[in-house]
Amino acid sequence: MDELKEENLKNVDVADFVEKTVVDEMKEEQEEEEEEDDEEALPHSEFLDIFEEGLALIVQDPLLCDLPIQVTLEEVNSQVALEYGQAMTVRVCKADGEVMPIVVVQSATVLDLKKAIRRYMELKQQREGGVKHISWKYVWRTFHLVFNGEKLEDDKRKLKDYGIRNRDEVTFLKKLKKK
Repeated sequence: MDELKEENLKNVDVADFVEKTVVDEMKEEQEEEEEEDDEEALPHSEFLDIFEEGLALIVQDPLLCDLPIQVTLEEVNSQVALEYGQAMTVRVCKADGEVMPIVVVQSATVLDLKKAIRRYMELKQQREGGVKHISWKYVWRTFHLVFNGEKLEDDKRKLKDYGIRNRDEVTFLKKLKKK
């Protein structure tokens, strides 16, 4: 009986030893991986340099070359969608003669166009400085969007239903006061 206990103790000791050895080996591997990760980590300045070089290459691409320097992901995605025919450019003419190239998806509604105009103006203001706040409620209460003499009044109606296609012009027109 004593021999059986001794053998069981030896087996337990061997099992503990094997378990500890495996755990120690795993810890050593983790430490080595962490050291390798530390060696691979770049200082912030080097990372920025690499990023700026990559960005410069992207901006030189013929598809993306007409994007502004402070480009947003949304603008890049819009340009790609245009290239693949998934979006269209609607040229929105303001009273002062400025033409805003607004990119919307092919199935856009009037409301989508209004939101895109708002986003375009917000980005323009951020880049140029200028007016800090525009009351869009006031803008849409005071102005119509007009295409070929037809007011775009129904926000839920698709631009296609009005006959608006890629590169068509839509005009901001001041609403007339009712007496």
